[in-house]
Amino acid sequence: MEVKIDSNGLIPAIVQDFYTGEVLMLAYMNSESLEISIKERSTCFYSRSKKELWRKGETSGNTQRIVSITADCDGDALLIRVIKDGPACHTNKESCFHNPVYADTETPEFSANKLYQLIENRKKESVKGAYTSYLFEKGLDKILKKVGEETAEVIIAAKNPDKSELVYELSDLAYHALVLMVERDIGLDEITDELARRTK
Repeated sequence: MEVKIDSNGLIPAIVQDFYTGEVLMLAYMNSESLEISIKERSTCFYSRSKKELWRKGETSGNTQRIVSITADCDGDALLIRVIKDGPACHTNKESCFHNPVYADTETPEFSANKLYQLIENRKKESVKGAYTSYLFEKGLDKILKKVGEETAEVIIAAKNPDKSELVYELSDLAYHALVLMVERDIGLDEITDELARRTK
């Protein structure tokens, strides 16, 4: 599809994390930066303030490898899915969108990625009384024991007609599996890559 550049020679580009779906940033491209991005498979934008091209990560080192570029229905905006190497924001936040304006408190926000990050933080900085910190303090054998116990409980729950019990036990197993992943330094992206490889 042919993209539509506006009267200023620009097109807005929304950058999204390929693995988590998180919106990372909004930037602008011109024809040249779009061509460079496609050619190099790495994001290159046009700075409206400096009036020049800038490659993401050229100073910070936080690059973004492009997986896909998709135009919207009118062809006047782009969605760029990337695999990022480092935070997207110049403030060192993972996403530029981190200043809350409104949030529906009745709808809990959750993602496996955020849970993984929370578990990582519990390993880096132990919190007194926190169960996750306790698991890391006890070490790999304790974590493996819990994974084994939760696996057995999933099997037992699966034999019973109560679906809610199975959901509960699967959630326990998933949590402890994430703890094991953090302990062994395995990222969610590595699991996603392996699952993707199996579907080819």
